[in-house]
Amino acid sequence: MKRREFITLLGGAAAWPLGARAQQPDRMRGIGFWVGESESNPNAQRRVGEFKQGLQDLNWREGHNIKIEYRWAILNPDRIRDDAANLVALDPDVIVTTGAPTVAALLQATRSIPIVFTFVTDPVRDGFVESLSHPGGNITGFTIFEHTMAGKWLGLLKEAAPHITRVAVIQNPEHPAWPTYLNAIATVAPSVGVQVTPTPVHDAAEIEQAISAFAGEPNGGLIVLPSGITVNYRDQVIATALQHRIPAIYPERVFAESGGLLSYGVVQSEMYRLAAAYADRILKGSKPSELPVQFATTFELIINLKTAKALGLEIPPQLLARADEVIE
Repeated sequence: MKRREFITLLGGAAAWPLGARAQQPDRMRGIGFWVGESESNPNAQRRVGEFKQGLQDLNWREGHNIKIEYRWAILNPDRIRDDAANLVALDPDVIVTTGAPTVAALLQATRSIPIVFTFVTDPVRDGFVESLSHPGGNITGFTIFEHTMAGKWLGLLKEAAPHITRVAVIQNPEHPAWPTYLNAIATVAPSVGVQVTPTPVHDAAEIEQAISAFAGEPNGGLIVLPSGITVNYRDQVIATALQHRIPAIYPERVFAESGGLLSYGVVQSEMYRLAAAYADRILKGSKPSELPVQFATTFELIINLKTAKALGLEIPPQLLARADEVIE
């Protein structure tokens, strides 16, 4: 699979009008960084590392000229709102966050502190920005992919497991992108001879129950959509799918690294380094309203051959040839 580079538009942007932030270039600058996973998760630490490395490449060093206040993923909406209010109360110079729920909570708490988001599917539809080219307000960032991306998951899964005729789509029903993903998958489904079953889940118990029930009939597969619930409960999803010998495709490489069959998604390291670049621009005076929202255009396909063998699947050579990484 040919890799494509992010389309970066880090060109000139106007400076903030002279004010308190612009008049204090030598003070310790503050960044709020809201990570999309729990603190103990290795993937969360990898995200932190990539973001800090991106800052360091731009001469920002934690404890030297910047202070970073961390917040970690939680699944309780009330806690999200409380954490947003507490983070805003610290009055950082910029907040970098992951996912639509935290963005929505932050925008309820502030319309003045600059915000840079990552991993938001449709910021225009969600009302976060006025347009991709001119976000307006105090927010900009990086969106995961175009809606048609969801159809590619189904195509890749069918290619890896041609026998499947049914697919359950696992997702948090409260996630704002749920209908968009589902519609994109349903559009592709007739062309590959697959029936799609929406499968909403809220916790580990529902995940196990839903997958087990779906496994009651043959020739099933899973598409697991991105959300805080699926990421934080990924071990449960992967284990239950393997238990019932159901092929599955996932939206992030951490799933394949944890034993999932396939993953296809954004190269996260580049997204967090670009988020660091936007934070740098804002710290130096750029307005979020004038920094365009960018689409991720660099993706990676990971295939776990150990899991394929456990499922009795022979991955086609042409699919293996397109993989960015094969786990054996």
